[in-house]
Amino acid sequence: MAFGPSPSPGAEPGGPAGLATRRPLRPAWAEIDLDAVHANVRALRGVAAPASLLAVVKADAYGHGAARVARAAVEAGAWGLGVATVDEGTELRRAGIDAPILVLGAIGPDEAATALAHDLRLTVAEETVAAAASLAAAAARREARLHLKVDTGMGRLGVASDDAAALAARVAALPHVTLEGCSTHFASADDPDLGSAARQLEIFMGTLRALERAGVRPALRHAANSAATLALPGARLDLVRCGLALYGVAPAPHLVGRAELRPVMRLCARVVHRKRVPPGTPIGYGHAFRTTRETTVITLPVGYADGYPRAAGEGCTVWLHGRCAPIAGRVSMDQITVDAADAPVALGDVVELWGAAVPVEIVARAARTIPYEVLARTARRVPRVYLDGGRVVAVRTLLGEE
Repeated sequence: MAFGPSPSPGAEPGGPAGLATRRPLRPAWAEIDLDAVHANVRALRGVAAPASLLAVVKADAYGHGAARVARAAVEAGAWGLGVATVDEGTELRRAGIDAPILVLGAIGPDEAATALAHDLRLTVAEETVAAAASLAAAAARREARLHLKVDTGMGRLGVASDDAAALAARVAALPHVTLEGCSTHFASADDPDLGSAARQLEIFMGTLRALERAGVRPALRHAANSAATLALPGARLDLVRCGLALYGVAPAPHLVGRAELRPVMRLCARVVHRKRVPPGTPIGYGHAFRTTRETTVITLPVGYADGYPRAAGEGCTVWLHGRCAPIAGRVSMDQITVDAADAPVALGDVVELWGAAVPVEIVARAARTIPYEVLARTARRVPRVYLDGGRVVAVRTLLGEE
């Protein structure tokens, strides 16, 4: 039985070229298609033009692998990269990535020196962090590039719109500081009714006009996430911040087709056990599933510890031998059982849990959650196999990258 990556549905068996020289992997892995990253960046840039694109690679690029995805996004023309924390930005710098990196989340004043040492742009919503960045920039003999976050209705992070102009003026006056950007974030741009997002955009545009009256004109005005990039042209401004769409997933069903997106991740596993069972056979914890006929039950070595949602076990399917096969019983920590019916299954056969044939959106709906969470929770113990031009270019495991 040969474990490791396989071709996409419809491809010839044997796995992507370049794998043979690498050590065997565990029989569950995620294929990351860097060609799809390139294609998605180009598609989103086409939609957003003339605005530039910030590729959001926080949370290990939504589980895809931050360094590899970031490099591919920049190669495809992304202006810069968005992360949530200083550590995430530092990781990219240590990987040799020199593109602009914006920390989108709040940081503490004590993190400013580390951020400036790695040339990270910072989001600020109050004066304390901006002052710390000014001091750190002076010590590092460089300019701190800051982006003012304005709360226009998300209620999470940001200065109140009425207070933004005064704060912007004070921040811009700090030594060794450039107020490079001003941003906001939409609460419901993925809703078919764009009324709320439109009101937020109106507030933000009014805030920008107030900044201008105060003599502050940030070079980069940005508001649009993936959903707003696709649905609200007026929000594209100078820069759009695309996360989920970068990974080939539309932020909502009604936005499918607004850009030509390709799924980047394919979660796969090989059959490690099979057996023929009679009708009435109980399967899994709690005997939540019983066979209704004679059938073949197969076992896959992947479970909720790998990031496959436990709640998706009821009603979700996998892709096996060119058709969907239902999950049988509850998802375990390390294993999933599948009702393969009468399919001629052999040990080592490849099964897709999500990807081109079983979109991750289906898994998310079955688990009563969102694709963001499903992708981002793909566990570190799942090897990431990076494909470029159909060839394996790198494999990342718990032991590091090869």
